[in-house]
Amino acid sequence: MTTNNLKPILVFDSGIGGLTVLREARVLMPERHFIYVADDAAFPYGGWEEGALKARVIALFGELLTEHDPEICVIACNTAFTLVGADLRAAYPQMTFVGTVPAIKPAAERTRSGLVSVLATPGTVKRAYTRDLIQSFASQCHVRLVGSENLARMAEAYIRGERLDDDAVLAEIAPCFIEMDGKKTDIVVLACTHYPFMANVFRRLAPWPVDWLDPAEAIARRARSLVPLPNGFEPLNGFDPAIFTSCKPDFATRRLMQGFGLTVR
Repeated sequence: MTTNNLKPILVFDSGIGGLTVLREARVLMPERHFIYVADDAAFPYGGWEEGALKARVIALFGELLTEHDPEICVIACNTAFTLVGADLRAAYPQMTFVGTVPAIKPAAERTRSGLVSVLATPGTVKRAYTRDLIQSFASQCHVRLVGSENLARMAEAYIRGERLDDDAVLAEIAPCFIEMDGKKTDIVVLACTHYPFMANVFRRLAPWPVDWLDPAEAIARRARSLVPLPNGFEPLNGFDPAIFTSCKPDFATRRLMQGFGLTVR
């Protein structure tokens, strides 16, 4: 069986952080083509007014679904999905959306100290969705929400090969580390898909070892469970398209996309 007639999987992010999810999804769905969409014209999402961001994302998906007709859409962005996930499903009921939400439930299941931090964007931190996750799955834990204004931008720069100042990075992650009643934070949830690219930097700068929880593999597994696997297939080769809403990604970004097997349209 050939795979040319299989619909692609659309992976959406505010920038290039969703590449962490794309990387895992390709391993689990080798028979599928992917379309990577970066809404870099609106990056970063964390500082947007909620109503304006919601309207933008819903309208953008109207265009994307019409043009590309994907099998499913993976929203590889905590800030976007916690805000607009329900509205996307209501606006486009014919499409399946796989969302990205802070990995609070697995963090609560794994922690030994009971001290968990969620490192996110300001938008994700302030969402009622995030608070509801804590209430539902981590009510017995002490959960600290840390909304970083700068880490998403830092991660984008780091992914492109720019050098970062250690003190600047440490200032962003330091609030995640707390001591209470002789116990210490032992899990930090990476609640932005950009952040796992910096996990090695975080580990080096952290005041003590913690488990940095990356949700990318779990998102990819969920997507795989919703996509039918053909009886016979050949793994795909070649480049998939990457779409930037700015229509003008820089040279470093284009080179990065090429390294991930993507061609910028």
